[in-house]
Amino acid sequence: MTFPFADVSDAPLSDLLSLRGRRALVTGAAQGLGYAIALRLAEAGAAVAVADLDLSRAREAADRIAAAHGVPTLGVGMDVASVASISAGADDVMAEWGGLDVWVNNAGVFPSIPITDMTAEQWDDVFAVNARGVFLGARESARRMVDGGVIINIVSTAGFEGTAPGLAAYVGSKHAARGLTKQLAIELAPRGIRVLGVAPSFVPTEGNLAAAAAAALPTGMDPLSIMQPKLIGRHGTPDDIARVVLFCASDLSLVMTGSTLLADAGHTA
Repeated sequence: MTFPFADVSDAPLSDLLSLRGRRALVTGAAQGLGYAIALRLAEAGAAVAVADLDLSRAREAADRIAAAHGVPTLGVGMDVASVASISAGADDVMAEWGGLDVWVNNAGVFPSIPITDMTAEQWDDVFAVNARGVFLGARESARRMVDGGVIINIVSTAGFEGTAPGLAAYVGSKHAARGLTKQLAIELAPRGIRVLGVAPSFVPTEGNLAAAAAAALPTGMDPLSIMQPKLIGRHGTPDDIARVVLFCASDLSLVMTGSTLLADAGHTA
């Protein structure tokens, strides 16, 4: 069996980092971490599809990225819990650009519900996005990566450990996403497709701050104050994580597949 991964040891650093000529899609990318990832992939030269539940916001984000970096962009409406929606979004990219090279499964949900109060439906809703959505995104992108590519799953440190009370479904789904990353790498390597995970700890995005604010906090408490800075002395930023994703998407990481990189400011040290 031939595994189609070139030895790029003689390539200059600028070529290894460049994504020129590649076509990427990032889920949940209208804001926050997904937007930061899409922005860095575009800066590296990729054509970028911004996929999000909110089509109008996806298109607005795509326009901002195009203005910033002068690359082709596309706003795509996508519900990652829906087979039809993911398939249609991937087809939109194929119709627009004729191929797909990078897919980032970033969309996620993280409701805080005590396990004794959680309904089966609430559990299923979390897994539908955080685990099933990763499977569907990987499957649909792999079917279209006829010349190889990279699939990157945003896993979270919750894929390595337990976290706060109320996050059983989130933690379980992220462990599932990390395990799926390993299995996908085995199955897709013969097709020239690498699969990597990136595991951030808490990053102050719009969604994370809203979730923290919705927790049971004393009146007037800053939601960010409940998340302690880690070994580097500060919280990670969306762009800190986006740069790790860019490394995974580029040929700098060509020897890597199946791994989940901890981008956690020392959280799990």
